[in-house]
Amino acid sequence: MKIKTMREAKNISLDEMAERASLSIDQLSKIEGGDELPSLAPLIAIARVLGIRLGTFMDDHDEIGPVVCKKGEMNESVSFSNNAEDARKHMGYYALAKSKSSRHMEPFIIEVTSTGGNYLQSSHEGEEFIFVIEGSIEISYGKQTYRLNEGDSIYYDSIVAHHVHAASEKSAKILAVVYTPF
Repeated sequence: MKIKTMREAKNISLDEMAERASLSIDQLSKIEGGDELPSLAPLIAIARVLGIRLGTFMDDHDEIGPVVCKKGEMNESVSFSNNAEDARKHMGYYALAKSKSSRHMEPFIIEVTSTGGNYLQSSHEGEEFIFVIEGSIEISYGKQTYRLNEGDSIYYDSIVAHHVHAASEKSAKILAVVYTPF
């Protein structure tokens, strides 16, 4: 990830970044070194400290106008742990607008695999919209659990602790749009 380079370019020490992002120095070091796959919540906190959009971590180049993503161009996956304890890579994110500059929404196609029932909820500022393309997912949202099947959707405030996972051993595919205020 670009985090270390961006942090150093802004003359922010590792200690200061960890404190401002509410992360341990060890956790931040592992994220910067690529040894730990962070969930969205720490990435959003890091982006806020750096004064950048969440999508900047995935940007290749900036386009001012519309960005078109053709079906065959969704081959680069970015994985986040989403705090899964056993399955550290239970979600593969395919960014649909990574070259769009100044965006406030992050649209992804996400392949969701089973966590084996082990997960921790996380929260972050913003909102999320999820549409199930294939399979079934469960969303633990606060104290509620929602099961969504192909064709179902949900829109929620992501400040409430939540976790998205496959509803069974079979994987699922979703369209997710994450909005984080900047």
